[in-house]
Amino acid sequence: MSELYDILTETPPTKVVLLALDQGLWDCERSLAELSALCEANHMEAVAQITQKRQTPETGIVLGSGKLEEASLAAQTLGAECAVFDGELTGSQIRNISNALGGLEVIDRTMLILEIFRSRAVTNEGKLQTELALLRYRLPRLQGMGEALSRQGGGGGGGGARRGAGETKLELDRRHVHARIDALAEKLAEMEKRRGESRKARAKTGMPVVSLVGYTNVGKSSLMNALCGPSVAEADMLFATLDPTSRKLVLPSGMAVLLVDTVGFVSRLPHNLVEAFKSTLEEAAWSDVIIRVADAGDEQREEQLSVTDEVLDGLDCADIPRLTVYNKCDKPNTLSFDPDILLTSAKTGYGLDKLLQKLDEVLSDRVHTIRVLLPYDKLGLAAPMRERGSVQVEEYREDGLYLEGIVKTEDLHCFEGYLV
Repeated sequence: MSELYDILTETPPTKVVLLALDQGLWDCERSLAELSALCEANHMEAVAQITQKRQTPETGIVLGSGKLEEASLAAQTLGAECAVFDGELTGSQIRNISNALGGLEVIDRTMLILEIFRSRAVTNEGKLQTELALLRYRLPRLQGMGEALSRQGGGGGGGGARRGAGETKLELDRRHVHARIDALAEKLAEMEKRRGESRKARAKTGMPVVSLVGYTNVGKSSLMNALCGPSVAEADMLFATLDPTSRKLVLPSGMAVLLVDTVGFVSRLPHNLVEAFKSTLEEAAWSDVIIRVADAGDEQREEQLSVTDEVLDGLDCADIPRLTVYNKCDKPNTLSFDPDILLTSAKTGYGLDKLLQKLDEVLSDRVHTIRVLLPYDKLGLAAPMRERGSVQVEEYREDGLYLEGIVKTEDLHCFEGYLV
């Protein structure tokens, strides 16, 4: 992540004006603060905010013409190169607002998030998923976004109606995008099949899976590094982690688990993005325990957790045990009177021991660590530990094979009479 920072600090951030229509559907001030943070994550600086309270959007331009004149003046005065709208816009709305702002580039919240994901994706799958989400979002907006197309003149000679070159170009673009979407979806389906096979192999080892899920920038990667040792890139910005990372974690009981760091959520996460990243987010659906992480110092932490639950509920995670962690408890405003909520600080290490103990408690009925001594004529009994559990110690002794390892609860009966 330091390399990313080096690149970003070489050039000054692009100045942008934020636009928002407040219809009372959500906390507009909070949403704009988040949009500003998203801009920062994309190397943009929000220099002005223009909001308008009204029940229904203005036809074609969403905000009133007076507000757009105000935004245009602010952009000229402050040197803004782009306007970012806090919501989704259609292609024609993008074109109309851009015209009203004197040709200023206009993007919406979804495009901004997609662009952040596109620039941060590391693995091949992450890159394919972001491209797929971007193409699916742009497809119905091609006509509005392709301003250059609408300016192209007609072509060809002869009488009668002449077909515009722009229209032909638009059809070619649509055909190309459709073909690319189909190709990407096919590649991702193959990758998902391979991931399914690796999940089966992981399940065969019997190692429980614990997923860290939560809002973006609540410290999930920092928490993983504090528990497992540093190796995951962490940064104080939105969407620092895009691809799931798995690390081995040994609990106080000696049980080994696989800790998975997942992509962070954000309020009103674009539908296309959820769909494109579903296979990545589904890591949580294959977990034995889900740790919901929130920023202890953020006054909106309960709303963050509700956003997390909303996404998880759409992934069939209802039956999986969930632990709630307030991370960054070294910050102010972090008091919690709920005994079920664990307070942690990845920075100072506070509360990490309690978190590990709690994981041991939750997982205690799923797997067991045992020591057995199998006679040499009973070596076949080791199969459940080898195939569905994990062998940690293996010693050939005079009186038999000594094994230490993890077995699933349903396989415990196989070792009765041979426990040490």
